[in-house]
Amino acid sequence: MGALGLTSLPAAAAAPETQTKKLNVVRKTINLWPDKSPNNLVHEKFGRPRLELFIPEGATAQKRAAIVVCPGGGYRNLAAHEGQPLAELFAAQGMVGAVLTYHISPQKHTLPYADACRAIRLLRNQATELNIDPAKIGLMGFSAGGHLAATVATQPELFKDPEDNLATKVSARPDRVILGYPVISFQEFAHKGSAEALLGKNADAKMLQQFSNDQQVTAQNPPAFLFHTADDAGVPVENSLRFAAAYAKNKIPFALHVYPHGRHGVGMALDNPALKSWTGLLVDWLSDWSMANK
Repeated sequence: MGALGLTSLPAAAAAPETQTKKLNVVRKTINLWPDKSPNNLVHEKFGRPRLELFIPEGATAQKRAAIVVCPGGGYRNLAAHEGQPLAELFAAQGMVGAVLTYHISPQKHTLPYADACRAIRLLRNQATELNIDPAKIGLMGFSAGGHLAATVATQPELFKDPEDNLATKVSARPDRVILGYPVISFQEFAHKGSAEALLGKNADAKMLQQFSNDQQVTAQNPPAFLFHTADDAGVPVENSLRFAAAYAKNKIPFALHVYPHGRHGVGMALDNPALKSWTGLLVDWLSDWSMANK
């Protein structure tokens, strides 16, 4: 785990066969905030902030890993194809997949960040009940969801929401971070729409730098997996390249897979023979967390 894998041609790994098989899971909803919390703002389309868990059926003596998935959408939407399909992929590997519904625009940066931190803390706090290993909780995100995941991974102590009663007791640092065509920088190669949706149109230079996650990497950050396409017209590949370079500089394990072609927002890309192998690479990277054959 953690070797640099820079793919310039379609990788040989196949998409996991489990995607074509019926998956037996137990679904569970965990609301992030109490009903009367000011953080429990109910979106007209996506509802209240919450985790939707996909737990593999069957008892196991070994505690499972869990991965929280943050769908993309420019901090203005939550793309369904970047949520449940990934949670089901992880469940098929014997892990708990959890889709995060987080605050989006017009809510600003403190709320989506607080949501993601709260999600990890809740899973750690309920690890015994959920049969989760509290030292094997990952955070995944696509596009702007990747920005959110990268922000928490690099800056887990950036802000502690006063509504989060676990903030002083439970760490929000993920044990691994997985980024699909992520927004990383709010400066050079920025996705300006995401930056404006999260910080507003008049964010100062200091704030833009704070949320440029390639500049916030430290040796304490978790191992990372990154997937991007070289000709992504929505979020330039330089976002992943700069993040990987910062990881290399700090000697943190990472895997970077860049495919030659592919539009932004492909998700699992199961309909694209040239791209769909990336999920197989991800499963391989997570093999020491998997319980698929146990």
